[in-house]
Amino acid sequence: MHATILHKPGDIRFEDCPDPKILAATDAIVRLSATCVCGSDLWPYRGIQEIKQPTPMGHEYCGIVEEVGKGVTSIRPGQFVIGSFFASDNTCPHCKAGYQSSCRHRELVGGAQAPRLRVPLADGTLVATPEIPPDELVPSLLASSDVFGTGWFAADAAKVKPGATVAVVGDGAVGLLAVLSAKQMGAERIIAMSRHVARQKLARSYGATDIVEERGVDGIARIQDLTKGLGADAVLECVGTQESMAQAIGATRPGGFVSYVGVPHGVSLDAQNLFFRHVHLHGGPAPVRRYLPTLIDLVWSRKVDPGKVFDLTLPLEQVAEGYRAMDERRAIKALLRP
Repeated sequence: MHATILHKPGDIRFEDCPDPKILAATDAIVRLSATCVCGSDLWPYRGIQEIKQPTPMGHEYCGIVEEVGKGVTSIRPGQFVIGSFFASDNTCPHCKAGYQSSCRHRELVGGAQAPRLRVPLADGTLVATPEIPPDELVPSLLASSDVFGTGWFAADAAKVKPGATVAVVGDGAVGLLAVLSAKQMGAERIIAMSRHVARQKLARSYGATDIVEERGVDGIARIQDLTKGLGADAVLECVGTQESMAQAIGATRPGGFVSYVGVPHGVSLDAQNLFFRHVHLHGGPAPVRRYLPTLIDLVWSRKVDPGKVFDLTLPLEQVAEGYRAMDERRAIKALLRP
């Protein structure tokens, strides 16, 4: 088969690779119905995150199970499944506490920008839909594999409650779906920080009540102004830079909560500032597996449409254009059809 390989910054190729095979009794092979480019894929694509050798790309996936190992008991061929970027057994103490992305036996699921994918720990990682979904639901189910689950974790980790005032830093797919998640959790006021008209429009459709275009100290001042000097109850940091983290902490009221779900790059924290501000911090790789049953139910019942973040759809063999479009901010998120 052909799959997506990053050879060096800016050099994405769709080239011949070995077909995935069952390597362990707990594996499954999934024929993908859709995959996509993630914002985190842009870090190595831009050369910010080093790769030392040609690397298979992609970690968001959904599709039909083709084959399972002898030790798989709850997943069977023919099912439509969604999984997350970390495989987990879903039975270890960390998994039982709801942190499957820190499973004691976790494995990174990579190479998903391909027609077929090997998923380790299939019983603990994959969640099946009630039946084969109609095609129009596939984008939203795919979003549940990562960006919707990560946005949901952002809202959950920041303790978003009914009636809360929430600010979201970042208008990529995760930030937009953090807006949607905060709305689903009952936030009364949701401030989306965005400078891009198309993204602002989508944020409003997902529940944003206010848009702030300013950044840095000006962005903090604007949120303070909107909240009558109090700051937001919860701030969801969905970027991963020093500026975005400082903006998130500065916009939070004393005793409020900051979640951070953007992979940090060059971020340092001022412990004394945190100490005197009484700001809570919680984040990390989203435990998407914890939320998948809830997210699938929301999508299946048509209560939410996270798939709207895909504003570019391409055949998988044109994956390089998907990277370029997202890198140049011509697209929020590129969906790829094998």
